Amino acid sequence: MNMKNGSLNIAVCISGGGTTMKEILRACKSRFLLHVNPALVISSKPDAGGIVKAMEMGFPEKDTAVIVRKEFENPDAFGEAILRECRLRNVDLVAQCGFTPTMPPNVIAEYRKMIFNQHPGPLDGARPGFGGKGMRGLAVHHAVLHFAQRVGRSFMTEATVHRVTDEVDGGAILGNRLVQIWKDDDAEKLAVRVLPYEHNLVVETLLRFSEMREPREIHRGSPLIEPGEEALLEEAIAAGVAAFPNG
Repeated sequence: MNMKNGSLNIAVCISGGGTTMKEILRACKSRFLLHVNPALVISSKPDAGGIVKAMEMGFPEKDTAVIVRKEFENPDAFGEAILRECRLRNVDLVAQCGFTPTMPPNVIAEYRKMIFNQHPGPLDGARPGFGGKGMRGLAVHHAVLHFAQRVGRSFMTEATVHRVTDEVDGGAILGNRLVQIWKDDDAEKLAVRVLPYEHNLVVETLLRFSEMREPREIHRGSPLIEPGEEALLEEAIAAGVAAFPNG
């Protein structure tokens, strides 16, 4: 890991309100993340509330960048725009915190094991889980509830942090936290309960990276989705996307 001036320079990529970004900035200000330097905030949307929140917390406007996917003719051009901003600030690590566009392959290639994503549901690396196309935000929580109510066994949801690879949500898990599902849960209620665990996992993961410790990868002994449950998972994901097509 290449750390500049004793600190880990990070880029935080957002698309919305930036709640995880706020927790990162707060942890840096409190010196809990003593060796983490938020060097860049990238938003994929010009009206993302997270940009305003960052500046309200004292983050310099000159180190924010709005990079909109549809303004580029292909993923490589989109990725090059992201890389340009990162290189200008000597970014060591990229954290996807509610960043909705698919991260371009050239960004993933340049940062390899120094890029991670937060996810609001259970994943299982390359094996089936609650990730992939359309699985973001409330769609994930709805899918988890649909599955849990029908699977016929005890099932809990999870907040997850994982490596970013070319397979969407298919990278190795770096951290997860189990969250109980309650009988009266809907997607909105579950989202509120899971989000603090996401925040804590992201901050914890940054701490491990900044201490120059290789974050552990979690590999389940038994698959998240058991044999014979694949069709129910597909049904649950379809239900989640249908209920919340925009996440």
